Amino acid sequence: MNKNTIPLLLCRALLLASFSLAGCSSVQPWEKQNLARPEMTFDYEQLDTRYTEHIYSSKEGASGGAGVGGGGCGCN
Repeated sequence: MNKNTIPLLLCRALLLASFSLAGCSSVQPWEKQNLARPEMTFDYEQLDTRYTEHIYSSKEGASGGAGVGGGGCGCN
């Protein structure tokens, strides 16, 4: 190993440790009301969801099955 690789490896290890520790948080009971808002759901904009499903069915040539893997050809 050369002299320059040790600080680089140390920097990468510290960066990885900081990213892994950033995800360790807990939600307090009084903060859960913010997560239960309608804006936090995947289909908040119903018109946009319908438009996206329309485009999907037009491209695939099939209808329904938007939540299931696989294509419009019947293959999985």
